[in-house]
Amino acid sequence: MQLLDGKKTAKSILNTLKIDVAQRATTGKKVPHLAAILVGTNGASQTYISSKVKTCHDIGFRSTLIHFEEDVSELKLLEKIEDLNEDMAVDGILVQLPLPAHIPEKKVIEAIAPSKDVDGFHPENIGRMILGEEDAFIPATPYGIMLLLEHNRVATKGKHAVIIGRSNIVGRPMSILLSNNSYPGNCTVTLCHSKTENIKEICLQADIIVAALGIPGFLKEDMVKNGAVVIDVGITRIEDESKKSGYSISGDVDFENVAPKCSYITPVPGGVGPMTIAALMKNTYKACVDRN
Repeated sequence: MQLLDGKKTAKSILNTLKIDVAQRATTGKKVPHLAAILVGTNGASQTYISSKVKTCHDIGFRSTLIHFEEDVSELKLLEKIEDLNEDMAVDGILVQLPLPAHIPEKKVIEAIAPSKDVDGFHPENIGRMILGEEDAFIPATPYGIMLLLEHNRVATKGKHAVIIGRSNIVGRPMSILLSNNSYPGNCTVTLCHSKTENIKEICLQADIIVAALGIPGFLKEDMVKNGAVVIDVGITRIEDESKKSGYSISGDVDFENVAPKCSYITPVPGGVGPMTIAALMKNTYKACVDRN
């Protein structure tokens, strides 16, 4: 079993970006600038956005953090996004999800200019990704997974990939990316979800499993064949009084029992999470280069 170390892979990608940014700066070119919007005081969201801002600082990006109170109006948020769309100094715009119930996420995502949509959620970027166009911004988590597979030279051609979860953020984009005529890709893909029958039997046929449904420990040892590649996208906070933070992190895979059967497996934490941030930074760098 080989661990797909997201921390190590992300560090390598970010180091390359840091060098590229430094070279741009020395030649007088613009360095990437990410504007991040946080609404409310959700603990997980604050942690995620802080990590993204810190990463920007570490690799030489500019960053701006805009923090609104939980009760901010939809209009005020949309007005700020429009200001950022028009601000030539800003290359990428990120709105940390989830948003409060009174603000429709779809409306906010569609308000971001596609050329600055570094999270890759805008319908125009999703459409470009489906068409396989190179100028698409790919959603950060699926893009991060693809980078992880590529960096670690995991074989995908002709493999049967099973995706568990059909969200627009992870499951559906992964099914498209792994079926593309490219590397990583060229898989035969099965997309499973909560209404899928015989999910255990389907998973047992898989050479590659991407677990992205948000149910801790869902993928068990008896659902995985020997030699499979398992990517765990799940990250659920579970109350744990033994931890200083008051919680522990659990993935969608029963790691302890599944890992011995795998050829490759991602840990949680330290697997997909760092890769998501690395992919976001690559998208922001691309947005900057495309515009400048």
